[in-house]
Amino acid sequence: MSSLKVAAAQGQRIVDLPMGQGGLRYVGFSAHRLADGAEIVFGSDADELCIVILSGKVSAAVEGDGGAMGWEDIGDRASVFEDKSPFAVYIPPRSSIRLAARGDAEVAVARGPGGSGSTAARLITPAQMKRSVRGAGSNTRYVCDILPQTEPAHSLLVVEVVTPPGNSSSYPPHKHDSDNIPQESQLEETYYHRLNPPQGFAFQRVYTDSRDLDESMCVEDHDVVKVPRGYHPVVVPHGYTSYYLNVMAGPTRVWHFHNDPAHEWMLEAG
Repeated sequence: MSSLKVAAAQGQRIVDLPMGQGGLRYVGFSAHRLADGAEIVFGSDADELCIVILSGKVSAAVEGDGGAMGWEDIGDRASVFEDKSPFAVYIPPRSSIRLAARGDAEVAVARGPGGSGSTAARLITPAQMKRSVRGAGSNTRYVCDILPQTEPAHSLLVVEVVTPPGNSSSYPPHKHDSDNIPQESQLEETYYHRLNPPQGFAFQRVYTDSRDLDESMCVEDHDVVKVPRGYHPVVVPHGYTSYYLNVMAGPTRVWHFHNDPAHEWMLEAG
């Protein structure tokens, strides 16, 4: 059994990975199913949160040091595989958010260390998110930057990626586990996997140069993979489309990665 994979559960709480547990110091993650009319509350305490509306609609009410605010009926896609960016809400430390589902919905909660700055709670709309195509050929994937380093936050980086059937992703293998800026930054990461059709699967490997960490996993719909360190490529079999939501955080909020030298040749060849 993998020590890095967190299998999905039935019920409202799909997966729950508290920050500071399971080998991760900087990243916490959870995903939740909400039936029509259901409500759920998340508190940030000393952390910051990024709530991603994966599918469906919710209304959100925030309370905290900055006062109270809210948004009605946010969310605009029926599935993470719809060709649309999500809505998200950023929550600073010492705040709480109450979500009420308007129809069935699925939400993800990214958690990272909060700071003492003045970043306020805010709605992040699809129009504010950058979409891009990364890679080429069978290494093509489609990226949406939900909370990139160019937008205000203390530690969190949040991005989602769709990978077509038969393609590789997070590839060539790269890592970001060394505090050696600007060559490489130290960031932990989680992958929240979805597959379409949902009976599908994908493969992910997490490994280091020394191979003191080397796990290869078959991931299924709603599973989470923890990446405390090491390279972490994903491969998707024929017939299935992969989606994953990445959450990253570390001591410095900047993404600099290092490719595995053994596989970097393909960038020069392609």
